Amino acid sequence: MKVIIAAVTIAVGCIALSVQAADVKKPLAEWTCADFVALDAQFQPKAVYWATAYAKSGKPEAAMIDFDGTEKLTPAIIADCKQDPKASFWTTLKSDWQKLETAAKADVKKIEKKM
Repeated sequence: MKVIIAAVTIAVGCIALSVQAADVKKPLAEWTCADFVALDAQFQPKAVYWATAYAKSGKPEAAMIDFDGTEKLTPAIIADCKQDPKASFWTTLKSDWQKLETAAKADVKKIEKKM
């Protein structure tokens, strides 16, 4: 639990730094995809970690981070945001998570059929 809290705290700190780097001065929930894409590439995954943790519980300090899922998700969000820079980052993140979870469930069903 302490590791998760430390990881989220670090992620929040990185988000603060990345916001300064991108000069985005609004809450994450109000970001557009253009705001996200404007972040330095090294900070984009950290923004996804934090936003994902927050989206799943509403309390970033109490949330668990799915590092494997987020690593798969980040490139999809970047691609989607580059396609539609005016879209909501928050909506894009939630939509892409839904797609990832749906694909994972389909993979589980395929494996179960083979058993």
